[in-house]
Parts: sequence; structure tokens; C-alpha cells
Amino acid sequence: MIDEEMVPVEVYCVRFDVYNKIPVVLLKDKAEPRYLPIWIGMFEATQIEIALEGVPVPRPMSHDLMKSMLDSFSLQLEEIRIHDIVEGTFHAKMFVRDKGGDLTLVDARPSDAIALSLRTATPIFVSKRIIEEAALAGDPVDGPPNDEEIQKFKEFIDSVKPSDFKD
Repeated sequence: MIDEEMVPVEVYCVRFDVYNKIPVVLLKDKAEPRYLPIWIGMFEATQIEIALEGVPVPRPMSHDLMKSMLDSFSLQLEEIRIHDIVEGTFHAKMFVRDKGGDLTLVDARPSDAIALSLRTATPIFVSKRIIEEAALAGDPVDGPPNDEEIQKFKEFIDSVKPSDFKD
């Protein structure tokens, strides 16, 4: 649901899940020491890392191209919302406003939306219900969750059903 309460997050880091050999992006709740891991593809992990590190690329990559298209057509990426989990897969919407002020919601994979948000300095939000159900607690001193905690979360995501989120 798009109209539900959202929690602002920031991209904390990209890690490699040693158990499943899959990259994971960790989103950190801006208000509390909670981290939301999202398993992503290798290409998207690379794109997020390039943006996080500010690495220059000789030719535009896919997400750089998307940013150029937004700029060329005077479109403003206003926010990213990770709003649902369906059969263990996160879903996101990109809120895009045109120069006339009209807002369009664009369906996106969270990894692509995150990579684009880093290139456009666009805020990212996650549904409060997803944060409360799926985020891992962390301590600012101890850092983000460890690999064992991430593996337990992966098992949770694999078993969650849409009906688990109904009131």
C-alpha cells in the first residue's frame, strides 16, 4: 500500500552474504539502529557501490542513463518507497514529477530504485510495517547485523506470505 506510514532510510552499505553468495544492500533506519537487508543482483550491487563511492565511469551505466533521461525530460525523482514484500521479493515505487507538476508512480525493483536514488540524491523510504517486521536491530557501536543475523533474516523472508502483513 502506497499511503501507509513510511520510515526514512539511508543506504548503509553493500555486503556479500557468505552463506548464499549473494550481494545484500543494508538500508539503515535514520531514526533507530535498525537495518533492512535486501538481497540484490551482482550488477545492481556494483551500481550501488559505484554511486556510494563516487567512482567515475568512462561511459554512462544504466542508472546514469536513467538519471540523464530524467534530467533531459525535466523530470524530478522525488522519492523512493519500498512498500511491499510479495513471496519474499521486495517491491518499490519511484515518485516522478514532471515540469507541469503531475506525479507518476513507476514500479521498480528496489535495487534499481536505490541505485538511481544515490545518483539523484533522492530520499528513500520503507513501509513502517516492513521495518517493524523485517529489520534487524543493530547497535551504532557494534555496527550492522552480522552474517548469521542476515542469514536468519533471509530464512524469514523466504517464509513470509502477503497474508502475514494483514491486520
